[in-house]
Amino acid sequence: MAKNKAKGAPESAAGAGAGADGYQVPDLKPGQYHINEIIIKRSRFITTIAHTASVDEAKTFIETIAAQHAEANHNCFAFNATAPGSTAFCGCSDDGEPKGTAGQPMLNVVLHCGVGELTAVVTRYFGGVLLGTGGLVKAYQGSVKEALTMLPTCERMIAAKLVVALEHRFLPKFKYILPNFRATLVKEDYGANVLVEVILPQTELEHLERTLVDLTNGSVKIIARS
Repeated sequence: MAKNKAKGAPESAAGAGAGADGYQVPDLKPGQYHINEIIIKRSRFITTIAHTASVDEAKTFIETIAAQHAEANHNCFAFNATAPGSTAFCGCSDDGEPKGTAGQPMLNVVLHCGVGELTAVVTRYFGGVLLGTGGLVKAYQGSVKEALTMLPTCERMIAAKLVVALEHRFLPKFKYILPNFRATLVKEDYGANVLVEVILPQTELEHLERTLVDLTNGSVKIIARS
């Protein structure tokens, strides 16, 4: 996957964000976190970000951070478990802060940062100075925004699968053209014909099918596509 180091404002962290072929996600392995801390009026705000590709992964990560910071005053969170900007699988929590001062402001940043499959937990250790509702919103949003400026990202391809049956004589030519469609050969089974399975960007699927029809003089059989 293509990698990119996020720089500048959060909105630019993922370049173009969700594109035709894919979108940016945190370049973090399972169990690897991106952490940033700021101090505002003696309160510590620790932002921890993970790559979470499902709601269950997001919940597990949130629980892990809350357990690690069990002595903290608050472990507020926001997550989006799918493509940037989508609200299909997202959520947030103020975790005891005044309603609307932490979780939702954080979620607004997460949803519009151009990076998908992301969960951010902001842990607060209270420093003794009240920030007020406006101050809390600014602090939680600012914590996530600053962490995002340094978040490493990579592209997640929106993949399609194609399974076709070819005459044996067409297989060498088929393999030769695969790089033109950024396709990867997954499996090939030999019988009366060759059953071939490939993975490729969704946007290349129809083009490859049309090319195969021409290449095989219409003899190719599409077994499955998704």
